[in-house]
Amino acid sequence: MHKKDKKAEHYFVARPKSKMKLGRICANLRGRYFEFLTASGVFSKNRVDLGTKLLIESMVLPEEGYVLDVGCGYGTVGIAAAAFNPKLQVIMVDVNERAVWLAKQNIEINNVSNAEVRRGHLYESVEGLMFNCILSNPPVSAGMETVKAVITEAPKCMAKTASFQMVVKSKIGGKRLRMFFEEAFGKFEVLERKSGYRVLIAYKQ
Repeated sequence: MHKKDKKAEHYFVARPKSKMKLGRICANLRGRYFEFLTASGVFSKNRVDLGTKLLIESMVLPEEGYVLDVGCGYGTVGIAAAAFNPKLQVIMVDVNERAVWLAKQNIEINNVSNAEVRRGHLYESVEGLMFNCILSNPPVSAGMETVKAVITEAPKCMAKTASFQMVVKSKIGGKRLRMFFEEAFGKFEVLERKSGYRVLIAYKQ
């Protein structure tokens, strides 16, 4: 097993093998205080990672409509989006059953009523729905094919003029990432760049 595959097994799996050890973290995101229940077997269990924080701080949310958080982990991005704009209906999805359970708890902890969590691989659990905005901090350690699927399969569930926003490490992807975006959207822009990460945004034409 390659190191990359071993790392991916920690959180981009349906059922983590590690014993669940719960923790709780707090974060000030976009001027608002949040608390999150975390656990072993999910991504960035000890703190809100820099990429996720940059996405939250820079994301462009619609005034109303439906927002999708793909690969939500314990729910940071989706819960923040729901909290910042109560007019939105936010759906969060993850393949990891432990992450889904945590995200459900964190919806309650942060008192947001306009968010829900579904378990499934990428877009399979929201098939047939149309979103005005899709947000993702993709599971890069699961491999670039997974990242490609997050990008190229997004348009099928995006409303016209909807936005797709993704955070990645600046050194990851290069020409391949550009190809994925051009295949799916034709073009993209760098919304923000900081701390070794960049937030990319593209719109459905």
